[in-house]
Amino acid sequence: MTEKTTETALSSDATEVRRQKLQLLREQIGDVYPAHFHRTITNAELAEKYAGLEPDTESGDIVTVAGRVYSSRNSGMFMDIHDASGKIQIFSHKDTTPEAARALLPMIDLGDIIGVTGAVRRTKRGELTINAHEITMLTKTLLPMPEKYHGLADIELRYRKRHLDILTNEESKLRFQQRSKIVSGIRRFMENDGFMEVETPMLHSVYGGATAEPFKTHHNTLKLDMYLRIAPELFLKRTLVSGLTDKVFEINRNFRNEGVSTRHNPEFTMMECYWAYADYEDIMDLVERLFEELAVKIHGSPEFTYGDKQISFKGPFRRVPMPQAVLEQTGIDFLAIKSDEEARAAAKAKGFEVEKDATWGECLAFIFEETVEGSLIQPSHVTHFPKDISPFAKEVPGEPRLVERFETYCNGWEIGNAFSELNDPVEQRARMVEQLTQAHSRGEKEKQLDDEFLDAMDQGMPPAGGLGIGVDRLIMLLTNAPSIRDVILFPARRQKAD
Repeated sequence: MTEKTTETALSSDATEVRRQKLQLLREQIGDVYPAHFHRTITNAELAEKYAGLEPDTESGDIVTVAGRVYSSRNSGMFMDIHDASGKIQIFSHKDTTPEAARALLPMIDLGDIIGVTGAVRRTKRGELTINAHEITMLTKTLLPMPEKYHGLADIELRYRKRHLDILTNEESKLRFQQRSKIVSGIRRFMENDGFMEVETPMLHSVYGGATAEPFKTHHNTLKLDMYLRIAPELFLKRTLVSGLTDKVFEINRNFRNEGVSTRHNPEFTMMECYWAYADYEDIMDLVERLFEELAVKIHGSPEFTYGDKQISFKGPFRRVPMPQAVLEQTGIDFLAIKSDEEARAAAKAKGFEVEKDATWGECLAFIFEETVEGSLIQPSHVTHFPKDISPFAKEVPGEPRLVERFETYCNGWEIGNAFSELNDPVEQRARMVEQLTQAHSRGEKEKQLDDEFLDAMDQGMPPAGGLGIGVDRLIMLLTNAPSIRDVILFPARRQKAD
């Protein structure tokens, strides 16, 4: 069955034949969708248990397995059924299989889910096999399967019908299994490092913690407009104020009403943490230890392949201040530039088009993004960001225009963002008021000052290092995925046309 046929409601004849078989099965066996079936072993456990069984040998053991039929040969005499862990061959023959069980074979189509009880043997060709004694219909499928060996060629269809993508694409199946391992690996790493996991609200009456356009909703009972979380930062910092723990983290879903691309999805996963009495250099060490541990967990080594590149998560990563990186790439020495006007002129002289009112820091960040970011293939910490674009970070001693902030880059992508967190409540309020003024000047009239957060800061937050890691991008790297939609089980997509 071709992928095109799958999308266009398949063959009406094919679906009608399946419905006719369903009706016959109902008449012959009654319940075609039983509520329960007790299997005794998975296919992977079966393969492991009988790995030493010699060819052309019977084990003498009886097992019960269940799975989806992926192939059928010789009128159902040989079938391969798959469960989530792997496949097993089923053999049905008059010498070993009762007539009642063999009578089901003409009713079984590819894609049906069946249970089988039988004897374990290995064929002369070395194939682990179950001689069927009993066959139970567990789910009759009404739609044919896509062709197993070609899967879904249409990329958009893969995202729209993820269940078919995973059914027919071992690479996709493995990738989502690895995603689960990576997320659980992050959680275990953080807990083993002494961090406490908490949960903060997804619905905010005042949005903040990052600069992004929010999704808006309305709470009927409270008669209150609310926003889906764009970042958990301001709530996690309140946890530090409370003294509940000195090391807090959350693996969270965030929502930003912005563009969609190979690296952006409207809802995405981040790990955000705050560590009292630490600074951004401590956080750099944490990132390096975490990344290396995850690479070893997935690949058995800190080194792995992404596309045509060899990436190494073996620490320490390169550390370079943003002004130095721009100087090396363009020859512009921003630390020698004293004013916003000079910065804009220096950018223009090198052929960069910056906003007419761009500040010194905005010019530095823009040129970094244009010239340096894409060249950072091996993991690198870019430090010393402009204060203009970093309202929650502490100043670099002796250089008030820069802050103790770093972003971790790999393959030209930003993967993590971290600060030595600002905890001076007076300075914090001043920066947030300035940020609000700029937002209003851009037309973001709904943006408000988070007075509850500022009140908590007045209570006193200890010095701390903070970190946010883009989990989806990290998974893209570790699983060699070309698009963020390849690592999100059900990514955002347009409505299907009628």
